[in-house]
Amino acid sequence: MSVVEIILGVLLIIASIVMIIVIILQEGNQQGVGVVSGGADTFFSKNKARSYDAFLARATKWFAIGFVVVVLALNVFAYFAPKSDDAAGDSTSVSATADEAAATEASE
Repeated sequence: MSVVEIILGVLLIIASIVMIIVIILQEGNQQGVGVVSGGADTFFSKNKARSYDAFLARATKWFAIGFVVVVLALNVFAYFAPKSDDAAGDSTSVSATADEAAATEASE
């Protein structure tokens, strides 16, 4: 695993956690709940939809876009990264060495 893969993995985890938190913080679309408690008539509740909820909606869009970009970058990097066969090379070299040793003993 290279440094770039580790960095992109950490960014993916951070983006997913932040996106989950931002989505949980959003208020549901329940019509008429504020009317029962009288909260819909206040000045702050009317402007809250323009500031806080709008901010959370924009943040959700941007973190979702970032999440998709990081996932695509990880997949592209994993697809085009040079494959290192160190583990397979070690086991092959051991068996090749054993075969060479057996061939050398047989020829002697």
